[in-house]
Parts: sequence; C-alpha cells; structure tokens
Amino acid sequence: MVLQAIKYSRGQLEILDQLKLPHAEEYDHIYSSTDAWHAIKEMRTRGAPAIAIVAALALAVELTNMKLPSVAEEVKVFIFEKLDYLVTSRPTAVNLADAARKLRKATEESAARQGATGDSVREAYVSASEQMLINDVSDNENIGRHGADWIVKNTTAAKKGPVSMLTHCNTGSLATAGYGTALGVIRSLHVQGNLKHAFCSETRPYNQGSRLTAFELVHDKIPATLVTDSMAAALLRLRGPSENIAGIVVGADRVAANGDTANKIGTYALAILAKHHGVKFLVAAPRTTIDLDTKSGADIVIEERPGIEVTLVKGPRHDGVNLDLAVIETVSIAANGIGVWNPAFDVTPAELIDGIITEVGVVEKDNEGVFHLDKVFEVDGSAIKPSTVGGI
Repeated sequence: MVLQAIKYSRGQLEILDQLKLPHAEEYDHIYSSTDAWHAIKEMRTRGAPAIAIVAALALAVELTNMKLPSVAEEVKVFIFEKLDYLVTSRPTAVNLADAARKLRKATEESAARQGATGDSVREAYVSASEQMLINDVSDNENIGRHGADWIVKNTTAAKKGPVSMLTHCNTGSLATAGYGTALGVIRSLHVQGNLKHAFCSETRPYNQGSRLTAFELVHDKIPATLVTDSMAAALLRLRGPSENIAGIVVGADRVAANGDTANKIGTYALAILAKHHGVKFLVAAPRTTIDLDTKSGADIVIEERPGIEVTLVKGPRHDGVNLDLAVIETVSIAANGIGVWNPAFDVTPAELIDGIITEVGVVEKDNEGVFHLDKVFEVDGSAIKPSTVGGI
C-alpha cells in the first residue's frame, strides 16, 4: 500500500509530519490557511504538488468550518486574500501559484452567477479544491506509466533487461497527493518487472532522500540503495554497467517555457554527470509545474533557506547499539562562525534534459534541440495511449 501523506475528508485535513520521518509517523491536523502556511514554510509538508494540494484543502477546511457572510462578494474577497497569503509560503514552486490561480477563477465565476450567495461561493471553492486532490493522484499514475514505458523503449540499458535508476530528493507519495512523479516512474518500472534496482541520493542539506525517499522505497519493498550526493559520479562510473543504470529521473518545482528546470539543489550536478556518462536525464512533473510565462531558468526566483539547515542535523539518539526514539538531539556539524550559502534549488539547463515526463506523455526536444512545452496543453490526457509516449 502506497504511503498516504495527505488525509482529507470534508471539513478535516491531516498531513504526515515529514520532519519526524523516517523514525516516527505522526499526522498534524490542519485547521486553517495559517496552519498550512506554517506547515509548508517549516517543511512539515513539502514537494511542489503536495504543497499546492495542502494549501488548497486547508482553505477548504477553514471555509467549511466557519460562519461566512451571506454576501457572495465578501466571501470571494476573503478567499482571494487567503490564496495570496498561501502563495507566499513557497514562492519557487509554481504548482502552488497555479492552484491559487485556478481556485481564484472558480471562485470568481461562482460569485458572478445570478443569485450567488456566500454559501454557494464556498461550495464552489471547496469542490474545486477537492477535485484537485483527485486529479493529482490520477496525473501521478499517468506520469509513472508514461515514464516507465519511455525508459523501456528509449534506453540502451533496457535492451539488456531490467534497469536501475538514480533519483534525487523526494518525489513520491510524500511529495504529492499520492504515488509520486519521479519516484512514481520507478514504482511503475518495479510493477512492470522492469526495475533491477533503485538508487536514491541523500539530498543534503535537508536529507529528503535519506529520510523520505529511502523510507518510501523500504515501505514499498522496492530493491534500493542509498548513496550520498557526492557518490553519484562514482556510482555511474563504477557500478553503472553492472547495475544496468539507464538514467537519472528527478522531479521539478518549476519548468520554464524553454525546458530549464528548477529543482532541489544538486539536480544540476546530476544532469552534468548523466551527460558525461551517457545515461538519460529525465524530469518528471505534471503540467501544473510547467510555467509558460517564465521564459527561461534565468527568470526563476531561487529560495534561500537558513544556514542552520547546513550546520545542524537533528535526529533520535543512537548509543552505538540502539536507537532511542524518545530522545531527539540536535548536533552541530560545522565550525562555529563559518558563513553558509544555502539555496534550496538550482536550475538545470534544457540542453541537459532528455525528456520531460508529464501526465499526457513524454516531451522530447525537436531536431534543433528545442522543447515545445506548449503542446502538452493542447492534449487531452484521456486521449494519450502508451504507444504514443515520446511522440509529443
């Protein structure tokens, strides 16, 4: 059974506190948009698709459980203000802004209808946010299927048998409403019987790979090995042939119109390594992550986070034999007084990316090396068949 990071029923929302993983599974109740803002900012919930869903549903819960004005316009203004506030919690992730834009539109249309009331506007917003949750799970499953099929058909390694893949950060059920994007591709390969082994990078400084992706892989009983970020080059060089490594698959926080991709810090380095070692480098992301208004990676604002995320680590005490989950300690791992630069993301140039896996197929560059991402918005996802993967 795939992990469930978001539990929702109308009027109630719980999120799995990812700061306590992998050692404890605890769910936090989210009662309001303020609760969601802090959960996102503190990274108790994270992953571009997931934070969009959590933000949307948190406001739905708040609206469901509060007494609202009867005037439709007043409720619309309230919703707009809350959405603007939620978007400030994680500015780099385009999914959050995209969800807010769509929810604003649904709210605007509802408020403009003849005879609209505060309750009808609320219902329109809540229903739209609930549909986003349903759509995200479906989109992720399609991303996984399209990506797995593309790898089997388009990599040299797949011609030899089951392949191995390296992934970065966490892009699974914990980063989405369910199943995952890049990790969903690995899950699909595993289900198809086409996965030999999965490798996940530690993903410093927040260790999403070692804490979260490793946790999901163990939970799903997928054969996997953890490596530090600095081991990736050696992995491809020394174990690439024996493990039949076909490529590297990552998620994305924002994909620009030209294909430049902002993702967790360290992604750019992995793309360079993939190019040098002749393996595929793939980005897996729903269409909501593609921002056609951002022309290139140069226009993407990169969030910088506190230096203590680099200089301190936190976890349960280990006495050399046993792990004591009741005692959580914070340990300094850097020289006191050293300066720290801690960008949360980097931008991988489009020329290093072999394909962008979406819920409607895999986008490849044309003969001139250009992605045409606008075409994915012209496709009805229900019309895409596995045989057409890679044809967009």
